[in-house]
Amino acid sequence: GALYQYWGAKMVLTLVMPSVLLAVYVIRQMPMQHAMFPALFTMGFGFFAPDFYLYLRKRQRQDQIFRGLPDALDLLVVCIESGLGLNAALQKVSEEFHMGNRVLSEELKLTCGVIRLGQPRQDALHDLGERTGVMDLKALVAVLIQAEKFGTSVGQALRVHADDMRTRRRQRAEELAAKTTVKLIFPLVLFIFPAIFVVLGGPAVIKIMEHFLNK
Repeated sequence: GALYQYWGAKMVLTLVMPSVLLAVYVIRQMPMQHAMFPALFTMGFGFFAPDFYLYLRKRQRQDQIFRGLPDALDLLVVCIESGLGLNAALQKVSEEFHMGNRVLSEELKLTCGVIRLGQPRQDALHDLGERTGVMDLKALVAVLIQAEKFGTSVGQALRVHADDMRTRRRQRAEELAAKTTVKLIFPLVLFIFPAIFVVLGGPAVIKIMEHFLNK
């Protein structure tokens, strides 16, 4: 029912928000010709509001998966190297991560469920990467599929991938830290510097004004 809820929310918001605006104009006895552009704006806002809401929820969900993926990968390596098969290792990770990262746990449980229902494991893993949209998870899925296809050691491939992912995460953190100085320019110029100028230059300006006014 998610698709019907999505389009239902679009239709309701597109109709209700302009109607409320027009009702306000009628109650306040304001000219209706002035309500044309605000009504069109609220109609467009109501139509695209569900898309914006879904975009924010998607980013939040992807961020949760991204933050929980390194720990899940370490646990997956431990499970595989202890003798569990890949399916059993994925099931174990999904169970252990239920409290720590519920979003990633649900995705892994769904993948294990479709594998048990008969879908090929490669297709289920591919669907996992496409469904979440997280690039690091897609890379992990590609490693698992290639290791299974070419018969290489899954544990060794995951360990190498884990090291590579930690390197990418560190580089991403350094990149975000380097951008911090640029992002601080705008609040400094707009908020902090004017307050400093007022505090430092205010008394001098008051003294100068008093000096000229007394003359």
